[in-house]
Amino acid sequence: MELLKEIASVSGKGGLFRILKPTRNGVILETLDEKKSKLVANANERVSILKEISIYTTGAESSKPLEEILVTIKSTFGESLGVTTKSSEAELRAFLSKVLPDYDEEKVYASDIKKLVSWYEILVKFFPEALVIEEKKETATEALVQEEGEVKEKPKAKAKAKKEEDSTEEKPKAKATKAKAKKE
Repeated sequence: MELLKEIASVSGKGGLFRILKPTRNGVILETLDEKKSKLVANANERVSILKEISIYTTGAESSKPLEEILVTIKSTFGESLGVTTKSSEAELRAFLSKVLPDYDEEKVYASDIKKLVSWYEILVKFFPEALVIEEKKETATEALVQEEGEVKEKPKAKAKAKKEEDSTEEKPKAKATKAKAKKE
């Protein structure tokens, strides 16, 4: 879901936008619709990147990232949500409670749920690849666990450890004696 870094919402403008590139005064955006019109969001406009948005919860964590909620919606409802932005507040809250049972009812307003529904519909229609779950890849610095339960370091980690060992050995102090000779 790294593609959500490319998608933004602009306060006061409906819909979602793909971030194309920054400018000196703001950001160039392209609408996620059939028109694909472009606009410049200036520094005084509030641009929110979907990757950074979360919804308040009452659980141990005070909020849950939007990307996790979108994945839950996709796995639970697919493309048809059963609610729209014109649904009643009770229907919208019932929808969100199916997706996120511990959402904070005092902090999450009906307008927030309408935005969530609207954004999901736009993403499904115009940018479905943003809702694909990516598998985590192992990095080069992680350790491999063998069948016996021992931890085996990767070759790069071994080489780094060897280099650190070598650097701790005492080296001749030739440079220091040259500096003393120059002073005298």
